[in-house]
Amino acid sequence: MVQPLRVGQLDRGHRDRITEILDATRVFRPEEVEVALELFDEAFPADSVRSDDAFAAADSTAYRPPPTACSSTVYRLPSTVCTSTDYSFLGAFTPEDELVGYACYGPTPDTDRTFDLYWIAVDPGAQGSGSGTRLLAEVERRLQGQNARMLIVETSSRSEYEPTRHFYSKRGYAEAARVRDFYAPLDDRIIYTKRFHSPEGGERFSDE
Repeated sequence: MVQPLRVGQLDRGHRDRITEILDATRVFRPEEVEVALELFDEAFPADSVRSDDAFAAADSTAYRPPPTACSSTVYRLPSTVCTSTDYSFLGAFTPEDELVGYACYGPTPDTDRTFDLYWIAVDPGAQGSGSGTRLLAEVERRLQGQNARMLIVETSSRSEYEPTRHFYSKRGYAEAARVRDFYAPLDDRIIYTKRFHSPEGGERFSDE
C-alpha cells in the first residue's frame, strides 16, 4: 500500500535534492535548470536557516491523492517573474521525509489577484505517488484562501510536454493562448488558466 504524501515548506538544505529532481526529468535544458535554481536561491539565500515553527504551521494534512498519468510532471517557467519576496515554494515529501517534488508560485506583477505557477517538477521515480496532483491541489487551496482570481500556467508544445498538457486539461485548466515558435522554432508557448472566481467577481467556480 502506498503511503500518503505530505506537503510542506522547503528550506535551503533542499537545494541539492531539487537539482537532482530537475536533472532526473530529462526534459529541462541546462539553462532552464539554472533559472529554476536561481529562483530557489533568491527565495532561500545561502545564509538562510530553516524555521521549524513555520514549517510545522504550513504543513497540511497528508492524504493519498489519485495517481497522475505521467512519470514526471514538469512545467515551463513563465517569461515574467516576480521579485524574490513574492516566491512561494512547497515540497511533496514521503513519510520518510524524502523530497519527491516541488512547486514555486507567486503573484503576477501589476494584476488584480492573478498568480503564476512558476515551476513544478516531480521525480520520475515517484510515478504513481500523486505528487504533481497533490502539489497543484495545495497551491490552488492556498491561493483560494488568498482570494486569488486565477492561476496562470505556461508550458511548451514540444512532444516531451504532452503528459504535462494532459495533466492540466484533466485538472480543469483551459488553453487561453498560444504563441507560435516562442521558445524556439516549432516550440510554442502555451498558456493555461484556471479561474477561482467568475469574471464578474461572483462565486468561485467548482473544481469538479
